[in-house]
Amino acid sequence: MAIDDDLLPWLLDSDPALRWQVERDLAGAPPAVWEPTRARVATEGYGARLLALQDDDGRWAGGAFFPAGFDFQGPEAAPGAGQPWTATTWSLVSLRAWGLDPDVLAGTAERLDAVCRWEYDDLPYWGGEVDVCINAFTLENGAWLGADVSGIARWFVEHQLADGGWNCEWVDGATRSSVHSTLNAVKGLLGYEKAAVPGTPPELGASLRAARRAGEEYLLERHLLRRLSTGEPIAPWVTRFAYPFRSFYSVLHALDHFRSASLHDAEPPDPRLAEAVEVVRAARQPDGTWTQERRHPGRVWFEVDVPAGEPSRWLTLHGIRVLDWWDAHRED
Repeated sequence: MAIDDDLLPWLLDSDPALRWQVERDLAGAPPAVWEPTRARVATEGYGARLLALQDDDGRWAGGAFFPAGFDFQGPEAAPGAGQPWTATTWSLVSLRAWGLDPDVLAGTAERLDAVCRWEYDDLPYWGGEVDVCINAFTLENGAWLGADVSGIARWFVEHQLADGGWNCEWVDGATRSSVHSTLNAVKGLLGYEKAAVPGTPPELGASLRAARRAGEEYLLERHLLRRLSTGEPIAPWVTRFAYPFRSFYSVLHALDHFRSASLHDAEPPDPRLAEAVEVVRAARQPDGTWTQERRHPGRVWFEVDVPAGEPSRWLTLHGIRVLDWWDAHRED
C-alpha cells in the first residue's frame, strides 16, 4: 500500500530500533541505508539503554524470568497486576526484536550458562523449564546468541498436544491448546529454524518444521480469531492491539508471525487469514495509523511506545507491513 507523504516521515522520526525496519520494510530502502541504522541500535536509544542495564554476570535484574527478590505473594503477583518485564529473558526478547547484532552480546550466552537459573526448580537457563511460552522465548534467544538450545527444541516436539498446539497449563493437566501458547511456540520454532543452527540433525529439523506447521494449522483452523467449536470470537482481546506484544495473543501479533513464516517458507498467505487481515485493516485510523489500545501492566525498565489512546508508530509499522504483504499476494 502507498504510504501517505506525512506518515512516512512520522514513522522515520523514531528510535533506530524501529526506524531501520521502516526503512527496510515500508520505504523500500536498500541495505546501504537500513543496515547502518540497525547498527545504531547498539549505541543509541532503546538498545543502548537496555544494554547499559545488563548485570556484570550477564543477567538483567538479577533473574531469569523474574527480577531477583521478586515477591510471588506480593502486590506485583496479584491478579491483573501483570508481571515485571525487566529480567533476563524479556530483556533479550526486546534486544532481539529490535535487531541488535548478537555479536554485541558476545560472551553473554556463556555467562548465563554459568550463573542463570530458572525460578522454577532452579533449572539451568539454556535447558529451559516447563512453561511453553518461556521455553519458546528461550529457544529463539538461544539460537540468536549461539547457545545450545537443542534440548528445548526437542521439548516442543515431545510436548505438542493432540490438537496440534501447546498450552502452558499442560503441567496442570490441560489437554487442549491455547492460542497464546501456540503462537509463542510457533514463533520460537520459526526463529530456531531461521537461525539455521549448525549441527542440527536433518531429522530434528524436519520434526521441528512439522511441529511448527501443525501449530500454525491449529491457528489457521480458527481463522486466528474464532473458536473451532462454535465459530464465535475467542475473546475480545484477540482484536485489541498493544505494543510491545509481550506474550499476549492478538490477530495482529499472529499475522506478524504468519507474514514472517510466509516469507521464510516462500509460500503465499493462507486464504484463511483473510478475516483477521480485514480486522487489522478496519482498525486503521483515518490518518493511516493504528492506536495503542492498552499497555500490558507490569514493571518495565522504560516505555518504548505511547500510552493507550495515542497513535503508535510500532503498531503502525506492523499493521502496514502485514497489509502490504497480504495485498501484494492478492494482486498476483
